[in-house]
Amino acid sequence: MNNEPLRVIISGGGTAGHIYPAVSVADALRSLRGADGVEILFVGAEGKMEMERVPKAGYEIVGLPVAGLQRQHLVSKANLALPFKVLRSLRQARRILKEFKPDVVAGFGGYASAPVLWAAQRMGIPTVIQEQNSYAGLTNRLLSKRAKAICVAYDGMERFFPASKIVYTGNPLRGHFADVAAPTAELRQEACDYFGFAAEEGRKTLLVVGGSLGTRTLNLCMMRWLDTFAERADEVQVIWQNGKYYDARIEHELSERPGGLPENVWRGAFVERMDLAYSIADVVVARAGACTVSELELVGRPVIFVPSPNVAEDHQTKNAQALVSKGAALAVTDAQAEEEVVPRALELLADAAARAEMVRNILELGRPEAAKDVAEIVVKVANEYGKR
Repeated sequence: MNNEPLRVIISGGGTAGHIYPAVSVADALRSLRGADGVEILFVGAEGKMEMERVPKAGYEIVGLPVAGLQRQHLVSKANLALPFKVLRSLRQARRILKEFKPDVVAGFGGYASAPVLWAAQRMGIPTVIQEQNSYAGLTNRLLSKRAKAICVAYDGMERFFPASKIVYTGNPLRGHFADVAAPTAELRQEACDYFGFAAEEGRKTLLVVGGSLGTRTLNLCMMRWLDTFAERADEVQVIWQNGKYYDARIEHELSERPGGLPENVWRGAFVERMDLAYSIADVVVARAGACTVSELELVGRPVIFVPSPNVAEDHQTKNAQALVSKGAALAVTDAQAEEEVVPRALELLADAAARAEMVRNILELGRPEAAKDVAEIVVKVANEYGKR
């Protein structure tokens, strides 16, 4: 048995949906192996959020000049420069692999992972892929044939990957979201205090969350229906994460609105304590990114998804439909959301039986040990195929 530390390169990024699963698996590797039993290096894309988020989580990261295709402006300087960035990234990836000498490379999707996994596979270094979505991304599909294992979060992924390599693990998450599934009275009171709500006294809570940057459609929904929320202050209270991108604009619009923000609505650029938000949420309105879906499967909250239409291969719609088909969620299209999503949320808040059925169904899908399960696959592949 080799007593040297396991050496792992983890690659992926571009969005929180790729970064947080990768960091959670790194944390799980440290838990499994001990701090001295594993050495981890992240590889991301220069200028992307992983270059800031990963060091804050306590890990070293190096960046590649790789970039993604600008789909909305195919004939652009950025796209013309793309082949040169890819070639530079492949050369740098090979150099990183030669210098770090990993036993295994784990890729979490996004274009940042492509050069590293491609180079590793051609250098004989075993690779593991983690696919977060129900519709596999192009990078992971292309790299799957030479991967040793592919960790997935949805059924039916044989459409995209070799069936013999698929391992159903669920999506790795940071934090203890499963603890929120049955919150204590103390936790619920802490949540009310945190958001400035009075003791609940029968009021139902609606959580509207559109990601860290925000979601224009959900913000338009909220602005349109603020008067309705104000009129129903005795029945409902609302937590509204509007995102940092839209924060100043919304604050200005509210300053010019008669009455400003209703007293039963909490609004902020970002919810730092999502555990508290989930603990009192009776209904959630959200996009259908992979991490959001997985969080909701663990906390067990009724949800109305408004899938983003601005993502590759419309994968958020497919993520949402995977839950809708099992009676675990509802969905409203982005085009219909401003008109329909708040009325449907209010209907659901008033229907205890429907909410209870959705909770039962969505909790059956949760995988609280996903990070540990993926980490164990990474270790197994390193031991079976790596040069240890």
